[in-house]
Amino acid sequence: MSTPRAAVDVGSNSVRLLVVDGDGARLTREMVITRLAAGVDSTGHLDDRALARTLETIAGFRVVWRSHGVRDRVRIAATSAVRDAADRERFFDGVRAATGVEAEVITGEEEAQLAYLGAATAVEVARPTAVIDIGGGSTELILGGSNGEVAGSVSLQLGCVRVTERHLASDPPSVDELRTARAMIEQQLDHAEAVLAEQGVAITGAASLIGVAGTATTLGAIHLGLPGYDEDRIHRTRLPAPALAALAERLSGMTSSQRATLGPVQPGREDVIHGGALVLHAALARMGLDEVTISEADNLDGLVASLA
Repeated sequence: MSTPRAAVDVGSNSVRLLVVDGDGARLTREMVITRLAAGVDSTGHLDDRALARTLETIAGFRVVWRSHGVRDRVRIAATSAVRDAADRERFFDGVRAATGVEAEVITGEEEAQLAYLGAATAVEVARPTAVIDIGGGSTELILGGSNGEVAGSVSLQLGCVRVTERHLASDPPSVDELRTARAMIEQQLDHAEAVLAEQGVAITGAASLIGVAGTATTLGAIHLGLPGYDEDRIHRTRLPAPALAALAERLSGMTSSQRATLGPVQPGREDVIHGGALVLHAALARMGLDEVTISEADNLDGLVASLA
């Protein structure tokens, strides 16, 4: 008989936990915004307070997974913020002391594969399918083949925190800041197009796009006009390109405090969600598609599935 298992995704903006039973059915899914990437892009080092928040959250998650009977089937995977930090050993030592688990850093390519595994099996869309995972520090773009396999992928130094910290300092951002941010995003998409072409895949070759992770799900919730974050209603939401363009423009014209009043915007996301919206809108336009489908299943689901 299979035993329960748990996975923790340590992202640049949030830390997430998924616990499933022996059959893979969800027991709990939790998320806490800790902003581990704060300052990493400019200093190359983990911020003391951000690291402390993150380790405290992971220690709390240990209590949760053990309450569900998980003992040794745990995978803790860190992404962009830890990949980019010169002092990443501080993170590994802290996780080991707090949980007894050896954390790992997954590459952008591994992150992309996990996101595709989680999303493409959870949402029915036209094939070939592309998946975009906009995190805090990086964005993974994965293009699938006609049979559902991964045909090509690229990891970009492009996330909602990174874009905001580099180019959107004003609150709300100025016209010049938005122009510079959009230019950065387009340069990264140029790079994505070149990398995918080397893999024999065209960035315009997908028939559909699935958006995963906090930026996409939050934008889907705002589009629906939800008073709060409702996972069941957000999952499989279709966000048309004109609505996404209007949403990116609207959010970029608001202050952080104004964005915080939007019901689905979770605390800690209000000051970076506009940066993520710019990324998603630009990617959708570059791919020539008329909508993005939102999925609550993502690399965290792929991570826990890897323990089966």
